[in-house]
Amino acid sequence: MNLLNYYWYFQKVIPHKICDEIISYGKFLKERENLARTGEFSKRDLEKNPLSKKEINNLKKTRNSNIIWMNERWIYKEIQPYVEMANKNAGWNFDINSSEFCQFTKYSLNQHYEWHQDCWEKPYENTDPFLNGKVRKLSVTVNLSNPDDYEGGQLEFDFKNNNPNKKNKPVICEGIAPKGSLVVFPSFVWHRVKPVTKGVRYSLVIWNLGYPFK
Repeated sequence: MNLLNYYWYFQKVIPHKICDEIISYGKFLKERENLARTGEFSKRDLEKNPLSKKEINNLKKTRNSNIIWMNERWIYKEIQPYVEMANKNAGWNFDINSSEFCQFTKYSLNQHYEWHQDCWEKPYENTDPFLNGKVRKLSVTVNLSNPDDYEGGQLEFDFKNNNPNKKNKPVICEGIAPKGSLVVFPSFVWHRVKPVTKGVRYSLVIWNLGYPFK
C-alpha cells in the first residue's frame, strides 16, 4: 500500500501530569514480561502451556521489555482524539471502530524491540465482539518519559515497500522525543525500538482496529 504519510506525530500534547499519572498507575499494577503477544506466541495459552527457558531466551532476542495492560477510560479520552486527527490529517481515512487494551511498557537498560509489524496475517478470531473479525489498522505510541531520564530507546521506522530498487534506511521519529508527544502510524509499517543505553523509558501503546481493508 502506497502512502503519502507513513506516520503522523503531535509534540507535547499529553500534559506532563497525565504522563506521570499513567506511569504511577503502571508502577502500581503488577508488572510482567510480555510473552503473550509477539509472533508465534500470540495465540498460545501461556498459563496452561508456559514457555521454556529456550523459548524465553529466543523471544528476548526479538523483544525484551516489561509490560502491563490498562483499560481505563480516562487514558483513552486523552489519546484517542489525536488518533482521529492523525487518521484524517495524514490522509489515511481508515475505518476504525474499536481499540485494544493500552500497553504500558517499561524499557530498562539494554531492553529493546527489534523490527516488527503490529498487525497479524489474519483477523482476530475471538468471542469478544470488539475484536472478532477485525485487524489492527492504526498504532499509537506515547512517550511518557522526560528525554533527560534515558538514552537510546529511539523509535525507528523502515518503509520497506517504498521502493524495492533502493536500500531502505531507518527513519528515526524525532517528533516524539519530548515528553507527552505521540506518533500514529499504520500498523503494517515496520518499526523498532532501539536498546536503551541509560536510564528507563516509559511508553504507552494502543492499537486501533477495524474490519479488513477492501
